[in-house]
Amino acid sequence: MVTADQLQRLKIGPEWVDPLNQTFDRFGITLPVQQAAFIGQCGHECNNFKTLEENLNYRAATLMKLWPKRFPTQEIANEFSGNPRKIANKVYAGRMGNRDESSGDGYRFRGRGCIQLTGSTNYFNAGKALGVDFWAEPDLVATPKYAALTAGWFWSTHKCNEASEAQDWTRLTKIINGGVIGLQDRINHINQAIAVLSS
Repeated sequence: MVTADQLQRLKIGPEWVDPLNQTFDRFGITLPVQQAAFIGQCGHECNNFKTLEENLNYRAATLMKLWPKRFPTQEIANEFSGNPRKIANKVYAGRMGNRDESSGDGYRFRGRGCIQLTGSTNYFNAGKALGVDFWAEPDLVATPKYAALTAGWFWSTHKCNEASEAQDWTRLTKIINGGVIGLQDRINHINQAIAVLSS
């Protein structure tokens, strides 16, 4: 069980005690190294448990850099610049179970939670596993309880405990991120959590 004191030492609010312990219990994240890895990876993903919704407020130049195929020209990128709803509907259209751009699924099922749950299929499957209709109420994933539980569902379905036990932080980061973005920051978060949870 993680305590409010331990979380405070990691600069995480006390409102996360129950959600994290529920998640650890439900998904068998029981060893201190597994819990520390979960806290560390989530800490990186959601700004130390403070940001539970994807920020899609990008300028044109950033859009062209992040999604060069979707925003091939300055003119196209300018149309979407600073409009998170429009950006999400374009970049997530026709992927992860989402319908076309006009359906609004991209924005409706944008990244939320401690490990950015994204896409209609993931919202449906996580909801089915947890017995909650996230497809009908996607904003629930941006509350501490379900932000943690959906991250636990992802963790479990992607066998993240194994990479954690091996302390293979590169492999764990690739599972969660698809690449190694922010690897050193993730490792720093994990090491801090190991130190606190082991003391």
